[in-house]
Amino acid sequence: MGSKQRNVRRHSYGRGINVISVRNIRLPVGHGAGDVLDEMMRILCLDKIYPGNSYPDLSYRILRRSIDARKKPHIYYVYTVMLLCDSAVEERIRRFHEKNAKKPQVRRFSDKIITDPPAVYSPPECGNEKLSRRPVVTGSGPAGMFCALLLARAGFRPIVIERGENVDDRSRTVAAFWEGGNLSDDSNVSFGEGGAGTFSDGKLNTLTKDTNGRNSFVIRTFYEHGAPEEILYDAKPHIGTDILKSVVKNIRSEITALGGEFMFNTRLTDISDADGKLSGITVMDVATGTVRDIETDICVLCTGHSARDTFEMLYRRNVRMSAKNFAAGFRVAHPQALVNKWQYGTEDPEEIHLPPADYKVTNETAGGRRVYSFCMCPGGYVVNASSEAGGICVNGMSEHGRDGQYANSAIIAAVTPDDYIQDEVPPGHPLAGMYYQRRIEAAAYERGRGCIPFQRFSDYETGTASETVLPDGMVKGTTAAANLKGIFSGEMDEAIIESMHKFGYTMKGFDAGDVYMFGVEARTSSPVRIGRDDGFESNIKGLYPCGEGAGYAGGIVSAAADGIRCAEKIIERYISDGDECGE
Repeated sequence: MGSKQRNVRRHSYGRGINVISVRNIRLPVGHGAGDVLDEMMRILCLDKIYPGNSYPDLSYRILRRSIDARKKPHIYYVYTVMLLCDSAVEERIRRFHEKNAKKPQVRRFSDKIITDPPAVYSPPECGNEKLSRRPVVTGSGPAGMFCALLLARAGFRPIVIERGENVDDRSRTVAAFWEGGNLSDDSNVSFGEGGAGTFSDGKLNTLTKDTNGRNSFVIRTFYEHGAPEEILYDAKPHIGTDILKSVVKNIRSEITALGGEFMFNTRLTDISDADGKLSGITVMDVATGTVRDIETDICVLCTGHSARDTFEMLYRRNVRMSAKNFAAGFRVAHPQALVNKWQYGTEDPEEIHLPPADYKVTNETAGGRRVYSFCMCPGGYVVNASSEAGGICVNGMSEHGRDGQYANSAIIAAVTPDDYIQDEVPPGHPLAGMYYQRRIEAAAYERGRGCIPFQRFSDYETGTASETVLPDGMVKGTTAAANLKGIFSGEMDEAIIESMHKFGYTMKGFDAGDVYMFGVEARTSSPVRIGRDDGFESNIKGLYPCGEGAGYAGGIVSAAADGIRCAEKIIERYISDGDECGE
């Protein structure tokens, strides 16, 4: 195995650790520092294994920590921990439990003891096919970052094309836009180093199973590049925009140190192929308009769910794609203290040693449409996430501390190709959903006169424009009171109204008349899926559709994991010209 392969293994989580873990350790919030260890020792029956309390030196690593507030005011932290000890101690514990498994005092703890080792990510060996031209990764969001990182560690020296700015310049551009400046079509909340997730909450929870250790590898990589340690074990980990900016720069530094190259302010404008095989790409410097060709055999498409001009170019080039379901609706803001009260029974969670609360709600309406919360941001802001002139879309953003006065979440309704009413293309066209997004964002722009349109829920329900001034600290971007009703279909409006009231049954005040709504949330996921085969290539060989924009992910971790999967396919097949995979 070559040096680059060993480098990846050094970054993998869990090499050489013990495999005995204990789950479902429930302790009241505010518990003492040694309580986790004491409870772990009780469950492992160490008083019986080591009579007289002659315990060896033991410690633990937290694998997971969640909050159980179902019986408030009695709120618990629930831990899964890994025992850290030498192999002789571990073997003694294992033998005791195997020998005494049927005894009641041992059997009652058996379901809490885990002896299977955690999934540990291991990258593939390089293949045998020579790759003489450097691979190109388009987009530096989570999928592009992790694809490029794996390729760089394997010695392929990838070129990363990013239409937006580096994260520092991008932050200044976005801040100026929020203050009322001009929108940049290429560097904004959706485009630029770190991708759309950089100006979000930085949530790292995902519903995908981690059977191969990729998700854990993603989270540990973020930690190794500057994210806080608690992301390694929190059940709902998040980094926050303020810290994530530094993390993505640190990942970029490793990629460039390994021979990778970043080309910011550089937009993919075309692809070239010969006999169905990629031969190169065309890019443009967005500042100067200079066009250049890059010869390559591999281009990994990690352009994100908002790269509409890229979708149009790929369609013209006969790249196979299809329309995909997604969801759309509004951002809804509540006082964070109210959310804390719903979840914890108190408005001030710091008093009981808890973080700002979040929520997750879902409803199937009488008409059969699913409405649910998405990307909930405790203590955050509603932000103008527009990326095209003449359109308005919003998102949510939180700093690491989540210490803002307001919480917000998208309340969105599922939409299908049957809902894609637009005038650009016929029904059933692969880009129909994209043009539908553009139509409703244009309607929001018109309602808000170029600003984020907002409305109180009671006025939305009656279709009356709100005449009010927003409280401070709720929004990043200019706003205008407007009527949001009618941007979507009447059936969509009714589905959202019905669901807001349904959520208010269990969370008092969720549907209060003075709750604010912001339009529109339409970029929940990609409206298209770009086809790929078992080798992750499109019908143009050498073109690898990847991540959220291609329709294969939905969030930071799943997008990063898909970037890893695409990198694996390349590594398994090729060996770089420099032969870095070999000894």
